Amino acid sequence: MQSPIRIRRDNGIFEVIIDRPKANAIDLATSREMGLIFRDFRDDPDLRVAIISGAGEKFFSAGWDLKAAAAGDAVDGDYGVGGFGGLQELRDLNKPVICAVNGICCGGGLEIALCADLIIAAEHATFALPEIRSGTVADAASIKLPKRIPYHIAMDMLLTGRWLDVAEAHRWGFINEIVAADRLMGRAWELARLLESGPPLVYAAIKEIVREAEGTTFQTAMNKITKRQFATVDALYSSEDQLEGARAFAQKRTPIWKGK
Repeated sequence: MQSPIRIRRDNGIFEVIIDRPKANAIDLATSREMGLIFRDFRDDPDLRVAIISGAGEKFFSAGWDLKAAAAGDAVDGDYGVGGFGGLQELRDLNKPVICAVNGICCGGGLEIALCADLIIAAEHATFALPEIRSGTVADAASIKLPKRIPYHIAMDMLLTGRWLDVAEAHRWGFINEIVAADRLMGRAWELARLLESGPPLVYAAIKEIVREAEGTTFQTAMNKITKRQFATVDALYSSEDQLEGARAFAQKRTPIWKGK
């Protein structure tokens, strides 16, 4: 059986495409496969940035496969090593992830998009959390979305299930950029190339600090940084790359990042 996930590697860039017609919906098997894929991305020192998108032009992902669930593919809590969609609960993912939304992005599909660091979307993309209409809760979105966009807009989406077009999503800061459909993946790769050329140890430190600071006070987080109590910060401050950055600045040249 053909895998519902297509992957592509190009130097330090890792592209992941959900290809499960008609709606790129995710069942348990697909979620577990995505977890293994993103775990391997996390653990491969040669990979520096990931792109996630959906196949076709209509759906990024409709999220959880309700038809599979109705047929017995019930939620049992075991979505795989990374939680739902492979990204939701994947620990220590300290590399940048770009989400390219190529169409309808709803329910669990939207929750996957929220796991990315940068979100770009095609002009026809739409967003919603329709779980309320099927008598369930958009659990991850209920945690994340009110922290990303204005509270009342997030609650509107969660409580009513209403749809946002791409312009409104951009207005509320939900996405970074609106792109013509035929330019979407090209733009995603442009961003990925930019990030690929950057300092991976700094990216790792940024991601760990942002993630850990979310659940603590400003001063506590600052103290942990200055005392090098974050593993990524300690690795950065002891690295060849930090010396390389200073030397390159002094010598007015482009730094060569080795990730060590």
